Amino acid sequence: MRWDRFFEDLEDQLDSEWEAERAALDTEAERLRLSRIPLRERLVALAETTGARVAIDVADGAVLAGALARVGADWVALRAEEPQTPVVWIVPLASMVALAVGTDEVLATVRGAHPGGALGQRMSLGFVLRDLVRRRVPLTVALVSGRSLSGTVDRAGADHLDIALHELGAARRVDQVRGFRLVPFSAVAAIRLDAPADLV
Repeated sequence: MRWDRFFEDLEDQLDSEWEAERAALDTEAERLRLSRIPLRERLVALAETTGARVAIDVADGAVLAGALARVGADWVALRAEEPQTPVVWIVPLASMVALAVGTDEVLATVRGAHPGGALGQRMSLGFVLRDLVRRRVPLTVALVSGRSLSGTVDRAGADHLDIALHELGAARRVDQVRGFRLVPFSAVAAIRLDAPADLV
């Protein structure tokens, strides 16, 4: 009778060790999976979370708060409701310093991370800026240096934009333009659009 109990104890001990080993392997597999998830894929999952509010610390020191509306190849769009007008911020991923989210959203972005649609993966910051050129949308470009440039983007190249400087309320006419700036995309902290939210 004592031998039966001895063998049962051995089986229980072996079973416990096997379960512990399997749990350790599962944990290591999860760590490996997480190590391969880029930030952009977590942002895609976050943008799909209805009502998720975030705060983005950007390179110029500003904190932008709102709902994550879209994720492009190298940028995100943040919809912020301000008292008088809807504001859309276009933030290059390279200028994001930190992203404040809630506990539920952190876990959802880990579980639901995915690259998103093919169009979003190809839609670069330059693509968005070229569309803004076509629409002639007045905007403000916040630079990583802390300065801001207001006006209309005239051209968007492969890695830079040309902005005609003028007052935001004024149309982009020759007599209203007070200068031009060529701005590398790497110097852009965020772009503010004081325009209808259907732009994004």
